Amino acid sequence: MGEPLLRQVAAPVERFDAQLDALVRDMHDTMRALNGAGLAAPQIGVGLRVVIFEVADNPRYPHLSPVPYTVLINPELTPLGSEQSEGWEGCLSVPGLRGLVPRYTHLRYRGVDLQGAPIDRTVQGFHARVVQHEVDHLDGILYPQRIVDLRNFGFEAALGTQMSPMPD
Repeated sequence: MGEPLLRQVAAPVERFDAQLDALVRDMHDTMRALNGAGLAAPQIGVGLRVVIFEVADNPRYPHLSPVPYTVLINPELTPLGSEQSEGWEGCLSVPGLRGLVPRYTHLRYRGVDLQGAPIDRTVQGFHARVVQHEVDHLDGILYPQRIVDLRNFGFEAALGTQMSPMPD
């Protein structure tokens, strides 16, 4: 938090080449090493519209329904309705902190995968939350900017049982 690149809007991906493959491999390795649920390219210093996410056998999220491993490039989000719910979120770019963040509960996301093939999914719940969190990074937004009541923001150790874990 505070890194200038994390406050900027990321550029669209225009070239699907070996550099993009290497970026996604680096993102994958970083996300796995830190047991994250997702990662955006700006979080590792690259200002491109690329996110990855997955929840499967993650020790940080043992109680959550699986979210398939996805490489999402040049994403577009469309909320399906106005309903939102609050959930606890953390972020690899804001280590040690958690906050209660409102997100749309049901949405459609579109973009392309690493080979340029279209992705078009309608999701809800935690899957929808993860996608919104990661795509926010591409628009220069960190989750603390979305917290409505800052009394619901603090260090994980201090918040303790008040929260259940949510996306990174």
